[in-house]
Amino acid sequence: MTIETTHVGSLPRGDALSALLIAKDKGEAYDAEAFEATVEEAIRDAIRHQREAGVSIVSDGELGKVGYSTYMQERLSGFGGHIDRKPAKDLAAHPNLAKKLSAIMGSQEFTRASCIGEVKLVDLQPALDDIRRFKEALGAEADTGRAFMNAASPGLITAFQVNKYYPSHEAYLADLAAAMRPEYEAILDAGFDIQFDCPDLAMSAHTGYQDMDQEEFVKVAAANVEALNAATEGLPKDRMRMHLCWGNYEGPHDHDIPLEKVIDVVLSANPSTILFESANPCHEHEWTVWRDADIPDDKVLAPGVIDTCSNYVEHPELVAQRLGRFIDIVGEDRVIASTDCGFGTFAGYGKIDPEVTWKKLRNLRQGADIASAR
Repeated sequence: MTIETTHVGSLPRGDALSALLIAKDKGEAYDAEAFEATVEEAIRDAIRHQREAGVSIVSDGELGKVGYSTYMQERLSGFGGHIDRKPAKDLAAHPNLAKKLSAIMGSQEFTRASCIGEVKLVDLQPALDDIRRFKEALGAEADTGRAFMNAASPGLITAFQVNKYYPSHEAYLADLAAAMRPEYEAILDAGFDIQFDCPDLAMSAHTGYQDMDQEEFVKVAAANVEALNAATEGLPKDRMRMHLCWGNYEGPHDHDIPLEKVIDVVLSANPSTILFESANPCHEHEWTVWRDADIPDDKVLAPGVIDTCSNYVEHPELVAQRLGRFIDIVGEDRVIASTDCGFGTFAGYGKIDPEVTWKKLRNLRQGADIASAR
């Protein structure tokens, strides 16, 4: 058996596409025809690079979106304005480091709206456009392998678009679950797997919900998973994946909530495949938490064995060693080799050089082959 390889979803967008995406997000004038042509070309290029690197489960790179967590503002009602985000708790004590990181990675220029009204689906067409572009690009590449598309989970949306309208967090989640389900169904109906991005189950403990203690935060995380389960009720679990994340930036991360605090909540979610950070210095040791957990038989582990905050290119032997830990836990048939996070989570933001991205993914494939041979 050959271990499959994948990644978390977002890929480098390039300067020209990033400029168009940011202008569109801010409501500024932009060339719609140029936007469409640039996105389509970028997706074809991304598919080609992924397949050349040996990625067996590819994505569209989220190249038609300004970012993974705010794109739904053009698709749903109820959002408006802009609020500045709280500094992450681990960076608040290191303002000089935060400035250096911004200089290296770029600033997050997207609109960060709040929820100021009732949330309803008003326009599914942007989601259908994403699906169309991906299908056409796969066809142009004569690609018949597995593919996935990303979508924001209800909990993720609450973490980035702060509630200023609903009487409770749960009420906000309920309307989000109903509003987002058509997008989820459309992705699955198109024949793609779907990945739910869920940093709200980990990263948000030291960002948006940093004023809560860990016990309070775990209750919020549990409510978010309940909403995700409601939004995906009856959908095929084996075609759904979720990504657990503590934040794709090179900060101290000394305020990250430990995996053992949230793992039971994560395992209660509907998606069968779980992608999670397992390559960076703050979370690689947590493979023992997975070893000691009661993992349901239908769960597939997709550990991040490639770091997405460093331009070091991991040696294939290191990749194989990291994979071996999880093969020992659940067996080779329930492990997929993945990355810690995305390579371009927001337009114009990210540390990894595009060419290094493809080198990392090539070594991911080589390391998975070594692990399979063992």
